[in-house]
Amino acid sequence: MKLLNTYTLEIKKSKFIALYYEVNNKEEVELILTNLKKEHKKAKHFPYAYKINNDIKKSDDKEPSGTSGMPILNIITKNNLNNTLIVVIRYFGGIKLGTGGLIRAYSNASKEVIKY
Repeated sequence: MKLLNTYTLEIKKSKFIALYYEVNNKEEVELILTNLKKEHKKAKHFPYAYKINNDIKKSDDKEPSGTSGMPILNIITKNNLNNTLIVVIRYFGGIKLGTGGLIRAYSNASKEVIKY
């Protein structure tokens, strides 16, 4: 497992920290998520998506359904990435962004983090 890049996006006081990893198995994914949750105790959400060969998973992590995991996974699949995990940590800024705002935020953070 290797951290390839990070990217931070701020929208209406919410901070979205995207992390782009190269991973080889689910155990690495679980370890990364566990460590990030310890490191970012005040963050509200840890949506992610990964693709390791035919093993594909996404999670909205308590964000409204379809607003975070799917946009992240779409970036992975559109860019033909494999052995990839993208996690976008969200620190809630107190202002709701709405469904469209969340989809745009998670998509944009994912799009930017893979440009390195």
